Amino acid sequence: MDFKENSKEIMIVLIASIILSLIVSFKNTGTLLFSFISFIIIISSNIISKKIGGYVFETDVRTKFWSWYQYGFRKDAHFKTPIPMAWLPLILALFSKGLFWWLAILEFDVSPKTERVSRKHGLYRFTQVTEWHMGVIAIIGIITNIVIGIFGYLIGFEMFAKLSIYYAMWSIIPISSLDGSKILFSSRGLWITIFLISLIFFGWGLAIA
Repeated sequence: MDFKENSKEIMIVLIASIILSLIVSFKNTGTLLFSFISFIIIISSNIISKKIGGYVFETDVRTKFWSWYQYGFRKDAHFKTPIPMAWLPLILALFSKGLFWWLAILEFDVSPKTERVSRKHGLYRFTQVTEWHMGVIAIIGIITNIVIGIFGYLIGFEMFAKLSIYYAMWSIIPISSLDGSKILFSSRGLWITIFLISLIFFGWGLAIA
């Protein structure tokens, strides 16, 4: 089961990297390969860091393509079948002629293990993951992208730095089941804090040549 799930996630990373590299290279196909490799690193780093965060909380974190399920605030206000949204970045890039980059394409689910061990509080049993746990895991992924973006800039890969920062910023958007929603539902203060931090680096990313 783990092998099957891991293989599925690897395919998701590759497909997502192809889609995102196509939209950022829409006006300059010469950057396609570099963008593809960059997104593999960016997305993989985001996923791995979330899995590490999930491991700390003794939960399983699984990444999947973003699907639109809820259309209202009531629990029954949802589609019978989730609508896949992987096509959205390509459509927006096509209509904007490559000027608009929508990089929010993935979401994640967290499933609790039967028992969690806390070194400080001993052994306890729980039935579900809290919104706080989901928010923290999402933030770990965002911070990771900001950090590797800064590192990429320092070693001379400015385009990589820009893409990583942009990816982090898009992750903040609090719509549907994207990471931003998970953070917002866990704590508005936490969302505002990470939004302002990401916004600062986003401005820096815009200034990168």
